Amino acid sequence: RGMLRVNSDLAMVVGIVLAVLSIPSILSAVTDRRSPRASAITILIAAGLIVFALQKNPGRYSFETLPDVFVSVAADLLP
Repeated sequence: RGMLRVNSDLAMVVGIVLAVLSIPSILSAVTDRRSPRASAITILIAAGLIVFALQKNPGRYSFETLPDVFVSVAADLLP
């Protein structure tokens, strides 16, 4: 397995996790009538990671392959 795919897989997983984890922060800021500045920056970083992964491996990522990507990244990170 090439190093490029591992890097783009990791970027995709980290981007998705950051995006999902920032949703409660955005909802909290909106309900408290605050500006979600930190959450917006986090979403931009997540989007950048996802776009990077999609550009490096076009056609690799779909809803059907995302579970396999998560498992492969977890397998690479765990001892």
